[in-house]
Amino acid sequence: MLAFIARRLFATVPVMAVVALFVFLLLHLSPGDPATVIAGDYASPADIARIRAQLGLDQPLYIQFTTWVGQLLHGDLGVSIFSNLPVTQLIQQRIEPTLALALFTLTLSILVAVPLGVLAAWKAGSWIDRLVMAFSVLGFSTPVFVLGYGLIYIFSLKLGLFPVQGFTSISDGLWPFIHRLILPSLTLSAIFIALFARITRASVLDILEEDYIRTARAKGLTNRTVLMRHALRNAAVPIVTVIGIGFALLIGGVVVTESVFNIPGLGRLTVDAVLRRDYPVIQGIILVFSATYVLVNLIIDILYVVLDPRIRY
Repeated sequence: MLAFIARRLFATVPVMAVVALFVFLLLHLSPGDPATVIAGDYASPADIARIRAQLGLDQPLYIQFTTWVGQLLHGDLGVSIFSNLPVTQLIQQRIEPTLALALFTLTLSILVAVPLGVLAAWKAGSWIDRLVMAFSVLGFSTPVFVLGYGLIYIFSLKLGLFPVQGFTSISDGLWPFIHRLILPSLTLSAIFIALFARITRASVLDILEEDYIRTARAKGLTNRTVLMRHALRNAAVPIVTVIGIGFALLIGGVVVTESVFNIPGLGRLTVDAVLRRDYPVIQGIILVFSATYVLVNLIIDILYVVLDPRIRY
């Protein structure tokens, strides 16, 4: 197992290198110039050229890329063009809201979706199954911003149960922290509950048709024992896979939710950086997202062995 982990970590090096090259070229070859944004609408070409020289944007691409890679090798993600703050510091300031929202949403989605999926598989073809599948279709079909504004209108403006926008750090108290996360998490979890429930239902439904399930029932085991110990455990590999992918997508896909609820996370930071053409910030955030995705995939592979001893690397 240790050798497998070492190989996977070593294999991430060329992957991250390709991601870094792709992101760099995509940003620098696409239309738009941060020097023009900084200079303003009434700047002269000489002013823009001077700002480009100050930022090093007038140098050849290979020199800019070499300089950036050299900084990365020393753990330096660069400095923001607009705020003049280290990108690492900006990410550290914004990562708590994004991680909190992602973890809270993932926990809520798992607690709701897995029991729903198991129940739908156990009652396949019944009205319960059809109701769960209808909810899944609705969850996939409803845009995040529509659901978010709907929840704000009902629970914040009409009932006054939750704050409309904002984020409170956990250091300011557990309840204020959770209180401001409930509505954003409900908004973001709709699509993941739908996804996890459908995958859980399909996986458990396949397992329930196996011979050893019929044998377990013939032995007189209770429905709960059959479902939890035999069906769900053997169906866990695809469920864990989609949950892991869902977490990676959550980290990079909270832009809309953070915008609706005015949460100062990495999603908002990414949007602001894209609008300003802040190259170092965009490159740093994408690298962090990519590294998170690679790490989550590694954890999923390790969990495969724990859940199914037949799997060996």
